[in-house]
Formats: sequence, C-alpha cells, structure tokens
Amino acid sequence: MCGIVGYVGFRDAADVLMDGLSRLEYRGYDSAGIAIFENETIRVAKSKGRLADLEQKMQQDGKPSGHAGIGHTRWATHGEPSDRNSHPHAGGNVTLVHNGIIENYKKLKEFLISQGRDFSSDTDTEVVAQLLDYYYQENHNNPIDAIIRVRQELEGSYALGVVFADFPDRVFALRKESPLIVGIGENESFIASDMTALLQYTRNYYLLEPGEIAVLSKKKAKIYDLHYQEVRKELKTADWDVSAAEKCGYEHYMLKEIHEQPEAIKTTITPRITDGLPNLEECGITPETLLNFHKIHIVACGTAMHAGTVGKYVIEKLARVPVNVDIASEFRYREPLVSENDLVIIISQSGETADSLAALRLAKSLGAKTLAIVNAKGSSIAREADMLIYTHAGPEIAVASTKAYMVQIAVMYLFAFELALANRRIDEAECRRLTALLQETPDQITEILENKSMTQMIAMELITADSLLYIGRGLDYALSMEGSLKLKEISYIHSESYAAGELKHGTISLITENMPVIAIATQKGLFDKTISNIKEVKARGAKVILVCREDYIPDADIADFKFGLPDFDDLLMPMLAVVPLQLLAYYTAVHKGTDVDKPRNLAKSVTVE
Repeated sequence: MCGIVGYVGFRDAADVLMDGLSRLEYRGYDSAGIAIFENETIRVAKSKGRLADLEQKMQQDGKPSGHAGIGHTRWATHGEPSDRNSHPHAGGNVTLVHNGIIENYKKLKEFLISQGRDFSSDTDTEVVAQLLDYYYQENHNNPIDAIIRVRQELEGSYALGVVFADFPDRVFALRKESPLIVGIGENESFIASDMTALLQYTRNYYLLEPGEIAVLSKKKAKIYDLHYQEVRKELKTADWDVSAAEKCGYEHYMLKEIHEQPEAIKTTITPRITDGLPNLEECGITPETLLNFHKIHIVACGTAMHAGTVGKYVIEKLARVPVNVDIASEFRYREPLVSENDLVIIISQSGETADSLAALRLAKSLGAKTLAIVNAKGSSIAREADMLIYTHAGPEIAVASTKAYMVQIAVMYLFAFELALANRRIDEAECRRLTALLQETPDQITEILENKSMTQMIAMELITADSLLYIGRGLDYALSMEGSLKLKEISYIHSESYAAGELKHGTISLITENMPVIAIATQKGLFDKTISNIKEVKARGAKVILVCREDYIPDADIADFKFGLPDFDDLLMPMLAVVPLQLLAYYTAVHKGTDVDKPRNLAKSVTVE
C-alpha cells in the first residue's frame, strides 16, 4: 500500500525514482509523483493513474532533472484519486511523500488554518507538509528539530520522505509503523518502502526502526533516535538479487511465482528437517515448548488466513489441540479469550499488515506466546513476535499471492507434525512418513505445472460468467476459499466459496442454468458425500468443474470438466490441489484482459486499517 522511494547521489534522480516506483507497483496505487531538486529549486511532477501516465506528462512538460529527490505511488485513503491529491505535497519550504494514515489530521489542519495556512488538497499528507514547514520556520530553519517536533504531534502510522528547499543535497526520512528502509550504495543513498525498489542499485540496507530519522547525503546516511542521538546500526544485505524481482520471460509475475512454488517449498522446509523429522529449534520452537500450549489461535488476513485454516484442520487432526482461526481485523475487537497457556500464530507475507501487527501486540498484552510466520526479513511482526519462522518465498510481486500461500501452508504442516509428535499423538515413524511426503510435494507440483492446457481451456468457459461457486468439504472447503479469492481478485468475477454440505441451507437457490460450480473433491473419506452435493447442483443446471484425483472418471451427470491430480496422501492434497485453482484464476484473468499483477483497488501490503 503506497510506495516511497528517495535518492541522493550521482545518477539522474528522476530515472532512479521512476525505476524504483515501477518495482513497487505491486503494492497497489492510483496516482504517482516525484519531486526533484532542479537548479536549487524543488520541481514536482505528479499525475493520477499509472506510472505510464506520469511518464507521458513528463514527456509533455519536461522531466525534472537533478541528483536528489523523492517519489511516491499513492493508494488513496484521504481524498479521491486525482492530480491534486497525488503526492508529493508541499508546504512552504517542505515537500514530502507519505505512506500511512494521520489519525489526528483534522485537528492539526484546523490549527494550521487558524495560523493562516491554505490547503490545495484533501489529503492528510498535506497537513504534515504544512505542519513541518510551520515548525521549520519556528525552529530557525533546522530540519531535524522540525521533524522531531512534528513527530511528537502526529498520531497514526506513517513513513515520510522529505526534502527541504534550503537543503538541496539531502533527503530526510521518518518512520512510525509503516515500513521504510535506508539503502546504501557507493556515493549514493536511498530510502524505499521495501528492498525490491533498490535491487538494481544496491543490496545493502539499514532497517529504520519506529521513531528513527534518516538523513541521506551522497556520501553517507545517518540515522538518529528520539533524542537526536546518532544510531549505529547493523548493515544488512538482501539475500536475493534483481532477477528474483523480474519476470524472467514470463508474461506476468503471477505466472512466474506459480512456477516458483516447488523451489520455494524446498527452500523453506529443507533447513527445518533433521534426520527425517521436523526441527524448528532455530525458530525458538522445541518439543518442550510445544507441550505448554493448551490452545492455538491463528490470526491473519486474506490468503494468509486461508493458509491458517488449512493449518487448523491439520493441527487438530494430527495433534488434537484446539485451534481457532481469526481474521485479524475481527480478532482485535471481539475481546478474544486468550490466556497465558495459549499460542497465537500470526501469518503475514509482508510482516507489516496493520491488523495482524495489532493482533500480535494484543496477544502479547494478554500474556500469550506469539509465533510469527512471515516472508519479509526484519519486518515489524518478525521483530516483535516471541518465536519466528521465516518462509523463503523470495520476493512476491503479483498482488494475488501464490507462492507465499504455498510456503505458509508448508510451514503449518511442519509445525503440526512436530506438535503431534511432541504430544505423542503420532509416533516417530508416522512423523517421518508425513515429513517425507511433504518433501515429495515439490515434484508433484512440478508435474501438475507441466500440464496447463486443461486449466487454459476451462478458463475460457468462465470468462462470461457473472457469478460462480466453489464448494468442498473438510480440507477441500479450506482450499475452496483460497481458490475463490484468487479468481475474484484478479478476474473481477463474483465468486464465493461454500461448504458443500451446507448448500441445501440456502445457497443452492443461487444455482441457475450453466452457472459454473468448481467442486473440489480430493478427500477420500468425504468423496462420496461431496459427489452427492455435486449431483445436487448439476441437477439444477450448474456447469461443474471437478478437481479430483486423476483415476476418478466422472459420469456426465456429475461433471462437465475434470482436472485430475496425482494420487497422494489426503492430508497433503491441498498443496497439490491449489495449483490448478491458481492457474484457473490466472488464465481466466488473462482471457478477460484484466491487469493480472495489479488488480484494481487492491494493494499487496495493507499497512493501514
């Protein structure tokens, strides 16, 4: 959600900023802009729409030229998407970009208006720019003093990139909650919302902690704490290079990331398996630790919540420990019954999801132990959790998550296996068997990816649909939720998932002639029940797409199309069955001509409520 890039160095700043912003497009945005020091003045170029619209505008008006500046892609929160609401925003000597929400902006705006300040936008961001300039003048043109004063006034979450007209070779930054890093190159410095924006130039960076201020110059970057004391920080190095964030010949990032899933699983689980058994000690999890937990709460948003739902089924089946799965935004406000003997698992690809981070802090305040399952190293959730499992999906650029989901459920399986063994619900031999099967899933997925023609053909049947259903039972129902989300978020077709056994309790009334129903039936113990439900919708005119094992040959009165899967253990079938659902969503969106990697109204990382 929103992307920030800042640069000071020897390169053309506009080129660096536009390149960095292009690599942050996956975060979601509706307008873009840059501010560059040009001949000792700050020149702003901004536009509603995509970066291509900004490029076109700069071709007409002339591109700002200089070696220092800030850039932004905006996802509207305060004020509609428009040229005037686009970032950067200026106030007197100050120009800035902002990610986050200023909760007390109305009160601050009223004060500034009383001081004779005029506003040209509807945003909370312009309030920050005007307030910074107010204190800049009051503090004798000292930018750090002004930033410290403003930091004391602002309520909410934010990351700021700031330039002052009197300091043409400096970029300033401030962070509270919303992510921001400081990149270090040779004779150049950067800020960015995440490392993806900077890989073309450097892999070295500092993590900016909440409340810290960064001052970038060509030669170096300095970081100061709340008391204006310089902070010495560990220089980190990104463990993936620029090719990991590029399409590498694939038409879309989403398709590339679907194909990266087998390798991502291997990279995530292999270091956590010792002598054929799960070993999560490096994550702070031991068999002794696991015995302390009487109940588990899994808290997440969107796709990560669906991964947690698979985890619930597997943990309860194998370990016989009760598990609640909560949407993070609901968990915070329902006064959850969490005790000191509970474990709260937070799942988040970015590690910065605002509701999930707040849920983590609530759980800790209630005395529970917390475990984070995240992909982004050094993220807020990763730093604050008691225990931590990093997934190794690498950068995921497409907004619709695929490989992040896959490695999240792979981790949930490892956790469930170890928990079941610790609780003596399974013996060592069974644990080894399950772990070995988990290690086989990458090869099984590779086999499925080699035959995409069926999903391409089925996708053509869906593009004219106004609405459709996904149904399943047990683990298949958990999987249907993810399949439905994938389809609707990138194809814009209305889609819902429903427990197959609940159809008769209302939803079957929606079935009309040729309405697509995607039925998932991979669980042998529930197969006959699910087939009965499929017959019910087929009898009412539905067009049924069946995802099941390859060896099942459906009659014509059961399914119109079938996607066959390799025969595999029931427990691990979600890792195989999700792949055709991902491909089906992808090809449907491609056939419809939507923006697959950057669907409308969506952001990759939701860092505000």
